Amino acid sequence: MYNHSTRLSAYRVIWTLLLLSILGFLIIYPIFMLGVGAVSTGGPTASEGQISFNAFLQVVHDPNVLRVTWNTLVVCAGGTIIAVIVGLFFSWVTARTNTPFAKVIEAVSIMPLLIPPLVAGVAWSILGSPQTGLLNVLLSGLGVDAKFNFYTPTGIIIIFGIYYAPYVYMFTASAMKNMDPSLEEAAAISGVSTFKTIFQITLPLILPAIIAGSMLSFVVMLGIYGIPATLGTPERYTVLTTYIYELLSSAPADYNRAAATSLILILVTALAVIAQQQVLKGKSFVTVAGKAFKPRRIDLGGWRYVTFIVAVIYLFIAVVLPMGALLIGSLRKFLYLPNAAAVFDMSAYSLGHFQRLFSNSLTTLSLVNTLKIGVTTAIAGGFLSFALAYTIYRTRLPFRRLIDIISTLPIAIPGLVIGVAYIWAWISLPGGIYGSIWILSLAFVARFIPDTVKSLSTSLLQVHSELEEASLICGRGRLYTIKKIILPLIAPGLISSMSLLFILAIRELGSSLFLYSSKSLPMSVLLVNLYEGGDFGVTAAFSVVQTAILVVVVLFTTWLGRTMSIAK
Repeated sequence: MYNHSTRLSAYRVIWTLLLLSILGFLIIYPIFMLGVGAVSTGGPTASEGQISFNAFLQVVHDPNVLRVTWNTLVVCAGGTIIAVIVGLFFSWVTARTNTPFAKVIEAVSIMPLLIPPLVAGVAWSILGSPQTGLLNVLLSGLGVDAKFNFYTPTGIIIIFGIYYAPYVYMFTASAMKNMDPSLEEAAAISGVSTFKTIFQITLPLILPAIIAGSMLSFVVMLGIYGIPATLGTPERYTVLTTYIYELLSSAPADYNRAAATSLILILVTALAVIAQQQVLKGKSFVTVAGKAFKPRRIDLGGWRYVTFIVAVIYLFIAVVLPMGALLIGSLRKFLYLPNAAAVFDMSAYSLGHFQRLFSNSLTTLSLVNTLKIGVTTAIAGGFLSFALAYTIYRTRLPFRRLIDIISTLPIAIPGLVIGVAYIWAWISLPGGIYGSIWILSLAFVARFIPDTVKSLSTSLLQVHSELEEASLICGRGRLYTIKKIILPLIAPGLISSMSLLFILAIRELGSSLFLYSSKSLPMSVLLVNLYEGGDFGVTAAFSVVQTAILVVVVLFTTWLGRTMSIAK
């Protein structure tokens, strides 16, 4: 008995140490090396270097960095405000009103997530260029003396708000569906107007969800490179991500200042998370008790058609308009439009840009690399996330809280910073991992661990512990129980999480910018190179291809998830 108990304790310690070692390898070590780079004189490939705070102090006192940091806060805060307004509107419409086609609107609300940030930036640069933008050509053809110009901070803010509203929607829609409507009903009986009820009762009760969604949107915007690069660079409006890219793409690359600037990004993110915790500290927002209830839907009367029209307009602006611009840009021989009528001149269209795109050997290379990276990330990240989630939520192993904390850290680390950290961690180590598809997969797994662990935790918590206990009482071991009971029951959730990882790996740009080589070039980086090369026709064609791949993957994984759920 003693030997058996001792052996179990040893296995538990070994398992815990193994998980901590993997997390240290993926997360702690790169961030530690990033800190070393910020306070040293040598580069990541230097064999010798001295500890010096010069680079960090130069960054802190550099007025350009202060300006860039302010620019970042302005566009991210502005984008978050728009995202909150749009996300809250759609969550209220779909969860609490009788707006027609609510299920369709619910699906539409998350569609912008299928469009990668760089693709969105390219699309709106085609639409909103002050001189040749398609929208301005249309206005000119209509005789309207006005111009759109998305090469401005306002343009970046609007696009941020449109494309990251789904984060707010996903948090607040769930909260609204689970909220006890008795307080709203009491307000209605007392004669309080719908408008006052929303702002005095509904929104305060779902404040945690609003704050969580807005902070997630803000943090995600902090790490986005594609949109500021396409819309800010023409007018030299720089944010922290584009500034870090400039530091590392200059000749020679300034690795130390890039590391120090990356720490500023982490600091801003950490302050946002702390602010969120302080706002919610000591407050109670309990709205779901033991009494059953049915969510109350407000009868909007004729206004329900107005909310439906607003939803259609959002779909048009966020999805139809940019994808239409990309299709026009990819099929027209020349992007310049002398007038609005030229849009309908079929002789100006051809598949020439697609032919040029696929005649380029780098296109095929990037497609194959991206699929390899996506599959590797999905498999490795999926099973690692399952191991972490199972350990955190289904065991009493020591240090599981520490495992939970470390696995959650990357949510506060922008993707671009992950890329810079991995430069410092791996570029000088032997083995040839730097510049390979493996370093990209490792960075993606580290980047998206919080997403998949939290996703899998939902599936695990739905499986009652009695099933495991019954198996263990019958003499079956832990591994057998996991293999025969847990994994089959959560298979749809596991497949969904792995699919999410695959999609995120295809979309991810920030972590890829500094880790690829000529042999491991991914689609996202090739798209940046094409855009910077000024070939907008081929860039638009490649944007269409990348978006089409994402849509196909999403449709396939959705079908697979439903099939597995039915089979279960």
